[in-house]
Amino acid sequence: MSALDKNILCFLVALVAEFAKRFGITQDKAYNYIQEYNGLNYYLKHYTILHTLSFDDNIDGLIKVCANNGGTIK
Repeated sequence: MSALDKNILCFLVALVAEFAKRFGITQDKAYNYIQEYNGLNYYLKHYTILHTLSFDDNIDGLIKVCANNGGTIK
């Protein structure tokens, strides 16, 4: 696994944990929700920019992306 892949994975794990904490859900549920409503694709596509933003900004972005794809967490 490359250093970049490790960085992406570590950031994703932390982001899912923060998403779960904000909404009072388990990390499993947070990950499944983000994946189901295309948040994971968004994150992977835009990682080079997103990792420079705060977790709050990233979560706000994920909420919007997921809502645009049918998600209901707000």
